[in-house]
Amino acid sequence: MRSNFLISRRTCLKGLGATLALPLLESMGWAEPGHEKPYKPPVRLGFMYMPHGVIPDQFWPKDAASFLASPPPALESLHPILDHCLLMKGISGVPIAPFNGAPHALELSTWLTAMLPDANTRNRINIGISADQIAANFVGGFTALPSLELATMPQTHKENQEGLNEGYYSHCSFRSPTQAVPAEINPRSVLNRLFGKSDRPGHVVQANPLDRQMLDLVIGGAKDLRRKLPQDDQHKLDEYLDSVRAVERRIAAIEFRQKEAALEKAGVSVSKRNDSDSPPIEVKIPEGEKRSEYMQVMCDLNVLAFQTDTTRVSTYIGSTPNGVSYPELGFMNEHHSQTHHNNEPEKVRKVEAITAFNIAQFAYMVKKMHGLREGDGTLLDNCIMMWGSGLEDGNKHSRESLPFIIAGKGGGSINTGRFLAETKGNQGDLLTTILACAGIPVDRPVGIATKQLTEMTNSI
Repeated sequence: MRSNFLISRRTCLKGLGATLALPLLESMGWAEPGHEKPYKPPVRLGFMYMPHGVIPDQFWPKDAASFLASPPPALESLHPILDHCLLMKGISGVPIAPFNGAPHALELSTWLTAMLPDANTRNRINIGISADQIAANFVGGFTALPSLELATMPQTHKENQEGLNEGYYSHCSFRSPTQAVPAEINPRSVLNRLFGKSDRPGHVVQANPLDRQMLDLVIGGAKDLRRKLPQDDQHKLDEYLDSVRAVERRIAAIEFRQKEAALEKAGVSVSKRNDSDSPPIEVKIPEGEKRSEYMQVMCDLNVLAFQTDTTRVSTYIGSTPNGVSYPELGFMNEHHSQTHHNNEPEKVRKVEAITAFNIAQFAYMVKKMHGLREGDGTLLDNCIMMWGSGLEDGNKHSRESLPFIIAGKGGGSINTGRFLAETKGNQGDLLTTILACAGIPVDRPVGIATKQLTEMTNSI
């Protein structure tokens, strides 16, 4: 007779309650203190997504020479900072066979994983860890939040193309092959999560005392329990342990911040940001119904999280392939329906407008980063921000040359201000290179990657 072993949910929640973040104080630094060594800000990674591809003729520059002076219509909002951007034509997506009937289930789920789901377990999540979570596993211990996941729409799409789990339609972040990371869609909840604020004006949520002894007991007990469980339960417990380890990393980061803050308060200089660094931006929660205002406040929250070093990794799913419309553009048609335009001019015009709108929200974010001083440059100089889509052309469901925009110099690792018209590489190659440029050790290629795209870098 087999015994049943239970892990207390109350204990787990209590552990999570101890992970509330402290914002980066003005007196705190970006690097370990050292004598006569300049403090170099960390590199942050941000990913922003739009479904259904683009109108290629309106997205890709005519040639490399005209890129900076005469950008295509879709990129006009980025014109002032194109010298801080990099475009590469020729980055292919993941071939989707044997899932040829599931283009929309795979456009987002393969975007940061660069690989297909397991064909033998289609009805449940089983895909590779995503690039953002690979980064979070390495740098997440230095910040209160290992990563920040945002979305414009609820992740509740109900469809099962090729028998694939519905979670593939609306998730791009995967903590493990079987764990999709949920995204937050409420701006006020994001603000509360970042800084422990309450919905009630003047009231601040206090974090529970840190209890490392409890955490050690939970991990030790779970390891003992694992030996007694069948394989399926061991798999579930492994996922639980991964979550607990993430908690442990966050607790270590909080303890480090508290120690530094206490030293600074006592007059002991530990490290400091430059006096010339811009102060943290103010975020105001929108009250209207405009999609642009909503998206921009989410972008502001992303900027603030990077500015205060609350996290160094973020994703923002601007929309998903499940019927979003853009009434402030003057029409109510759904995005997806217009991408199947069959070259009808009016539908093409609407897809062009939707694409330009989404890129404009990305431009809003990166231009704000460019205007914020940090270290010897700007916040954008110390970021790698990627905008893109999981399809090339929604009308054809093609994936031969996915649209990507890279903004930011990655601390000097990215060679920007260029359009590379004949890049030879795939989605995994791009993600692997981005991680390397951010200083993330990658012990294996991301997804289908076979190389790094050295043409996009200054040096790695």
